[in-house]
Amino acid sequence: MEAELAAAANTSNANPYGLVALWNTGMISKVTLIILVFMSLYSWFIIFTKLWDQRNMAKAAADVEKKFWTASSIKEGVERLRKGDDFRFIAEDGLRAASHHEGRLTDRIDLHEWVTMALQRATDAVTSNLSSGLPFLATVGSTAPFIGLFGTVMGILNALIDIGMSGQPSIDRVAGPVGEALQMTAIGLVVAVPAVAGYNWLLSRNKVLQAEVQGFASDLHAYLLSGSRVDSGAASAGAANKPAGK
Repeated sequence: MEAELAAAANTSNANPYGLVALWNTGMISKVTLIILVFMSLYSWFIIFTKLWDQRNMAKAAADVEKKFWTASSIKEGVERLRKGDDFRFIAEDGLRAASHHEGRLTDRIDLHEWVTMALQRATDAVTSNLSSGLPFLATVGSTAPFIGLFGTVMGILNALIDIGMSGQPSIDRVAGPVGEALQMTAIGLVVAVPAVAGYNWLLSRNKVLQAEVQGFASDLHAYLLSGSRVDSGAASAGAANKPAGK
């Protein structure tokens, strides 16, 4: 007898308007939930992968000072850097441009402009790859709340239609479906907030790494043209970090 009463109490206290009921309300709710879940999972995927890429790039920037600029030549410095490294990619493009400034196509372009264009293309490619995925996070942050609101509006509309057709506008028939529909808005906010926070965080970290890339390209440009590196720390000390030769 006590077991039957406990079962009846659990049944009466069970929430008939949870996520399972929300999923079963119709095709529009299912499609909206699927879109929000996809946006959330892909946003987290982008956040973790970009953090991993930024970590690797920060380590590569530290290796540049330890391995590249301590080499006896630019070619040796390039070989010291890990294959697939963004800084190696920039150095290879700059070295290739400085070594192949010849021929009829480059007669009217001086070495300074030729190397500048090559390094600019390389840094633009690295910056573009570093920023990939961030537009999706910005899109999720701006659209997910509205997608959730759309699901809420459609849920309330269907609930009101059902109430009107049944002809029984009691509080339980109104409050339950409306509260269930409002879960869509909450889910949209849960999806949007991490995307916005992740976007701003990754963007601020990207600015630091982009400054490292631009600084490396500037130092490499100066060395390829003059044979010495323009280093602010060395300049303030009255000495330049200068490899032995190309």
